[in-house]
Amino acid sequence: MRTFRYVIADVFTDTPLAGNQLAVFTDARDLDAQTMQALALELGFSESVFVLPPAEGGHARIRIFTPAAELPFAGHPTLGTAFVLGAPLQLNVIRLETGRGVVPVALERDESGRIVFGRMTQPVPTVATFERADELLAALGLGRSELPVELYDNGVEHVYVALAGVEEVVALNPNAAALDRFGLVCANVFAGSGTVWKTRMFSALVRGGEDAATGSAAGPLACHVARHGLVPWGEEIEISQGAEIGRPSKLFARAAGAGGEIEAVEVGGSAVTVARGEFRLP
Repeated sequence: MRTFRYVIADVFTDTPLAGNQLAVFTDARDLDAQTMQALALELGFSESVFVLPPAEGGHARIRIFTPAAELPFAGHPTLGTAFVLGAPLQLNVIRLETGRGVVPVALERDESGRIVFGRMTQPVPTVATFERADELLAALGLGRSELPVELYDNGVEHVYVALAGVEEVVALNPNAAALDRFGLVCANVFAGSGTVWKTRMFSALVRGGEDAATGSAAGPLACHVARHGLVPWGEEIEISQGAEIGRPSKLFARAAGAGGEIEAVEVGGSAVTVARGEFRLP
């Protein structure tokens, strides 16, 4: 009987039972992809991470699975894994190998040495016009977007719809069946101003259809508001997400660039370990 230990962390929060849930299997060397997928389905979190020895000069290689599919990159799994591995490794910067390259995560500690914040340098996304914008707006129950509806791809495809006020984002009640027709594309609806923003993310990738905290979407959101002149390049924004599904989360993001060109993307937040366990498999 083989034993596989895992850690459960709540990510993009410093409060247990909030944020986005994540399971990190800290030694997955004896697991094949089929079993990783089955374990992710068994746990049912939006993502689970499987840690492997490095192959490209990082400190560890990670594979990220939703209950239905493997992802090349995702934000809260990368940040949460950095918290889980960074503590025993005593690193200030941990470099995690993902399907979109090596992602460095800078870790901040308090006076006791406990990790309290992490900031990852994300893959720079590509940007394109979203050709199904009218169909998406209809599925969301919306008439228009305040900004162009654009698709960003950093390993996950995110589309952004801007609303005039936060109360409109809170009141959203999209057609889940209609959104399912967009497959793995994630619909992000947001509003705010200055450095404070509110977002909700809807996708068939997530059980229940709505995500608690989407780190892979936070970076492109910072890009989107900077590209359209709502926030200066390099300005850090604070993003609230997840309250509508009982998992309040807080994310921080900033994008460096000029004009419409993105040069670098950073996303940060906290995480807290809430449980440990093990699977026993033949």
